Order: sequence, then C-alpha cells, then structure tokens
Amino acid sequence: MGRHARRRNGSSAGVLFSATVKLLLTLPLLFGAACHGAATTSPTLTLRKACTDHERWTGRACEPAGDGQAKIEAGKQAIAQLKLDDAKRDLDAADTAGPLDHASNITLWEQRGIAASYIEDEAAASSAFSMLLALDPGHFLSYKLSPKATLVFEKVRNATSEHPAIEINWAHGALVDDPVPVDIEVLSDPKKFLRKATLFVRTRGDASWRAADLSLPSPGGDHRVMLPPVGGAKPVSLELYLRAYDDRGNEVLSWADASRPREIPLRYEPPTPWYRKWWVITAAASAVAIATGVTVYELTVSPPDKIGGTVDRTTP
Repeated sequence: MGRHARRRNGSSAGVLFSATVKLLLTLPLLFGAACHGAATTSPTLTLRKACTDHERWTGRACEPAGDGQAKIEAGKQAIAQLKLDDAKRDLDAADTAGPLDHASNITLWEQRGIAASYIEDEAAASSAFSMLLALDPGHFLSYKLSPKATLVFEKVRNATSEHPAIEINWAHGALVDDPVPVDIEVLSDPKKFLRKATLFVRTRGDASWRAADLSLPSPGGDHRVMLPPVGGAKPVSLELYLRAYDDRGNEVLSWADASRPREIPLRYEPPTPWYRKWWVITAAASAVAIATGVTVYELTVSPPDKIGGTVDRTTP
C-alpha cells in the first residue's frame, strides 16, 4: 500500500515537473510575442536614389531642373546694365521656370529687391528683401550697390527678428540592426513656406546618397520618421542632411549639407549565446528548485514503506 501510494505521488511530481519545465520553455515565445504586439512605431521610410544637383525629383523620377538659373543670370546682367524692364521680365520668368535650388532662390530674391529699389518701389523691394532674409538670415548686399538698394535692405534687416528654423533630433545608442527613429520639428516658419522636405541619408564611407520625401509638421509640432536598419557586424555611422521646399518645390531651407552632414553613431552588439539567455537560466534554476522540492516531498510527505510500532505477542 505504501509503495503504491509513493509511486502515485512520484508520478504526480514527475508530471508536475515536466509541465513546469514546458511552461518555462514556452515563456520566451509568449513574452516576445506580447512585447512585439504591444510595440508601436512610426512607418519605416522607403529610401530612393538621390537626384544630382542639376536634377529635381518629380515624385516618380529625377528630371532636369530647368533653366531657372539661366534666367536669373540674365536678369542679373540686365540690372547691371540698368535695363530694369528686361531684368523684371527675366526674373519673373525664372520664378516659373521650374524648382530652384537654395542658392538660385536666394539670388532670385536678392535681384528682385535690387531691381525694385532702383525704380524706387520700396514696398516691392522690402517684400523681396524680407523673403531674401528668410532664405538666408545672414545675407549681406555688396557695398558697391547703390544706396537705393542698401538702405532699404538694412531697414528690412533691422526690422526682421524671426527666421525659419528646423531642428532634427535622434536618440543616442541606436543599434545597427534596428530602425533608427529621427524626430523632425519645425521651430519657426514666419513665411509659411516650409511645406515638404527631403531627408538625405548614407552610411559613412558610401559614395552615393539615398533620399526620402516627407511632409513637414506645423510650427511647434514634430514628425517622427524611422530610417531603415543598416545591418552589419560592426559599429557604423549614418550621415544625413535635409532640404526643405515650398509648395512649388523651390528649396527654401537647408539643414546641414552634403559636404558637412550630421552623424548618427550606431552600436553593434553580438548576439547573446543561447545558453546565456535569461529564459534558459530561469528554466534551469526553476528545474533545480522543482527537483529539490520533489526530493523534499518524497522525504517528508509521501507515505513510508514501513509503519513503525511493536507487535504484542501475548496470548490471552
């Protein structure tokens, strides 16, 4: 009777031990699935090949930028010759000749302000110089120009206190195998021309840039994007810069540039050997604890094979 009871109790303990180990080995899968399902991230950006300096992205392909720069140069030459009607015609044509890069856009509004100053249209000159300073807050006019232009410019410059600004931040300590979160915030947009942007990215040491197009938030708001994982088996750095555009695709602001990009260092961590994973250690420790418990149970709780006592052999 005692042996049968102990066998049943030992069998129950073995079943308990086996079920507990199976549960412990299943925990990592359940834990990982729960964490994966609870995580919420922004969509990962799709990177395309970046266009060259003489091309513009149309939304589907890189195409030639147009002849806006040539029109601006023609207008600049006309102003130098005081052919102000010709200058206005060329500069107006440049404004509609296709998207302008940042440098060309700055020159366009500078020349528009100078031309308007020379015909003493102070309102038009002030408006043009105001746009010029929004595009390039540190801009100065040549001292060789007529005071008609320089005086109006300085008046606008002294009255300008707010400039467009974008800030880009990222968390430190990102890994090469993980998407990289980047936060883009519009700090100020007095001209309300910060509408969209292109973020240029490459791994340090690569010759070519890749690009991603995105919408910009309103001032005071931020927009999180996720850069694709780089991968690899060593630490690397991501280089990046950003160009912002108005509704017509003219470049109105640059954050860093291709010659002086910002860097995001990425860490590499070798994979943890399976025998050092937390769930393996936990399972092993629990198995030892269960085995100890079963032994204690056997020694202290299960019925003994023999029942102690004495037999009275006295006959009546």
